Amino acid sequence: MHSAKPTRTAPFATFEWMIAWRYLRARRAEGGVSVMTWISLIGIALAVFALIATLAVRSGFRSEFVDTILGANAHATVYYSARVTETGQMSRTIEDYQDLTARLAAVPGVSRAAPLIKGQVMASHDGRNAGVEVFGIAAEDLRAIPRIAASDRARGDITRFDEGIAIGTGVARDLNVQVGDRIRIISPEGVRTAFGTSPRINTYEVVYIFSAGRYDIDRTRVYLPFAEAQTFFNRDGVADEIEVMLDAPEQVDALAYDLMRAGGERAMLWTWRDSAGSFLRALDIEDNVMFIILSILVLIAAMNIISGLIMLVKNKGRDIGILRTMGLSEGSILRVFFLCGSLVGVVGTLLGVAAGCLFALYIDPIFAFVNYVAGGGVWDPSIRGIYALPAELRLVDVSKAVALSLGLSFVVTIFPARRAARMNPVEALRYE
Repeated sequence: MHSAKPTRTAPFATFEWMIAWRYLRARRAEGGVSVMTWISLIGIALAVFALIATLAVRSGFRSEFVDTILGANAHATVYYSARVTETGQMSRTIEDYQDLTARLAAVPGVSRAAPLIKGQVMASHDGRNAGVEVFGIAAEDLRAIPRIAASDRARGDITRFDEGIAIGTGVARDLNVQVGDRIRIISPEGVRTAFGTSPRINTYEVVYIFSAGRYDIDRTRVYLPFAEAQTFFNRDGVADEIEVMLDAPEQVDALAYDLMRAGGERAMLWTWRDSAGSFLRALDIEDNVMFIILSILVLIAAMNIISGLIMLVKNKGRDIGILRTMGLSEGSILRVFFLCGSLVGVVGTLLGVAAGCLFALYIDPIFAFVNYVAGGGVWDPSIRGIYALPAELRLVDVSKAVALSLGLSFVVTIFPARRAARMNPVEALRYE
């Protein structure tokens, strides 16, 4: 007599799905592990939720930070190296700023170039004082700065810029001023007289209050009309630097040579990557570390699937022996228990993705509720730099979380499934 060989069946046949589903929903009295199944499923869902929520917040924070840099500051700044004037003083001012601005604006990839006057002064109003940085800029150039001209928290009329001064919301708060109030600007380098230089004090009407979305910018920045700034800082006929805005700010390094060549032999360049590069690199390192830590959390949650499957295999030893004597192959038994673990991972992953996406989409009301429960003050913009906790849902982040969760769930499921497949049917039925 020849022993009957197990019948070969197509992988993941219908009956294999039916057996796996039957085992997953079995009650405890029937030898099932429904409690362990729920624990494994919830663990996977929470781990995936935490991973997606963290990645969304980190992506949102980075995007918001970069957007405030690119939307309120120059993508590149061209200035001159120091030279000795006829009076023997060192000067970095740009005498041919109009020609230099035109040359820089003509460089392919440059969307706008504008001369600037910069100076640090004291602002005063009704007994309150604040140190501010003045940017002297033409009205049409100010209206071209997205985060300043298109601020959703702005007050006043930017079209009246030539009639007064534009200040950040932080400056307005420190000085307790509103649109229409008048503030004094005090510069230590003011009027030159026979007895030396005396401080210059001018009064300007606040015509526009803006919010760039960055606490440090709103608390220190003030815009003054370019011609007025030239007079106030004794820069008649010159500019301090040229602000350059690019069509593709990420390509600033590729355009550096063209900008330097257009600037001439005294030109020097400072880009937005130079000013924020170290912070962005720190964010990249933090992103990688957070992903590794949360990946370990997903692995720990996936390990629950192993314990649940080992218990299931132990409880279903008699069933495995019967199924093997009926003709099921080792591959069929392996696939049955592989499906049991994989279904838990898939369902848990889907629940985690749904929860993580909902968190990212509704982060504002969720954070408002947390802030309310905590009594306020959860988010300090003076420390974080931005005013709210941002979240940006990116397909690549969700895909990474899904791939990691499903990959770990499938891998850890193989080992107990192989143990079930290699179980000797004779040993399984010996004591039954």
